[in-house]
Amino acid sequence: MSLIVIPRRDSASGAQSICPLGFFLFLAVLLAGAGVTGLALTPWPVAAALPIAFYLLFAIRVAEQWEKAIVLRMGRFRGLYGPGMFTVVPIIDSVARVVDQRVRVTDVTAESALTKDTVPVNVDAIVFWVVWDAQKCVLEVENFYEAIRLSAQTALRETIGAHELHDIITGREHMGVELQRILDEKTNPWGITVQSVEIKQVNIPQALEDAMSRKAQAERERQARIILGTAETEIAQKFAEASMLYQDNPVAFNLRAMNMLYEAIKEKGSMVIVPSPVVESMGLGGVLGTASAARVNQTGPQA
Repeated sequence: MSLIVIPRRDSASGAQSICPLGFFLFLAVLLAGAGVTGLALTPWPVAAALPIAFYLLFAIRVAEQWEKAIVLRMGRFRGLYGPGMFTVVPIIDSVARVVDQRVRVTDVTAESALTKDTVPVNVDAIVFWVVWDAQKCVLEVENFYEAIRLSAQTALRETIGAHELHDIITGREHMGVELQRILDEKTNPWGITVQSVEIKQVNIPQALEDAMSRKAQAERERQARIILGTAETEIAQKFAEASMLYQDNPVAFNLRAMNMLYEAIKEKGSMVIVPSPVVESMGLGGVLGTASAARVNQTGPQA
């Protein structure tokens, strides 16, 4: 169980809270004084124990492992305390703020920001940052959390205005690195380091999104037609080369024609009508006649 009423992050109210340990010591001193008073039959022990009890009640403070407490003495910086238990002088000392030194995440949104090519976009980003010098960020910046948020929002808008829409959509990682560099240069004098910036989402108008979709579809169709035309050109070139071979070799041409005819009629139940000039050009009549005569000679004339 913690020894302190849990403070709010980066707040002074939690640091001023009464420590349970101090409250326990306060009761113990009062009870001890009351016991001595009962034995001595005089109120002086209670009167002497009361200031000590109140001192212990308000002097003991405890900071968590990830916290640093900024202590001021009469309005001037006294020092950094924590993590763990520390003491302050009541009334004279005050805990100005307890700073959380863990890595934090801040959401940043740039709405209706214009890109370099005048396109309105809504960009959501995440900023990861950490306080490395609690003294600087408290004594030199009034509200460093708000300063980080507004600085990140301004830098995001400036970066959007310096890039075109295509670069923002396709180069999110590069844009995040650029934002991290800009913010880190601004926040380092405050004792804060921006570790990274990630572009979470880029929203564009619906009409522009539809137009970009149609453009992408048209581009894909154009590429498909180019590929088809290239294939047709290559096929025509091969046919031209084949025609040169068949021009000086009619036997090869006839063999090719016969092969094509065979491929057409090899399926069962198919019928192909071939014009007579084609049959004569391939010499199929003579071939078939020779085949029939050879068959008759083998089987003999039929009655």
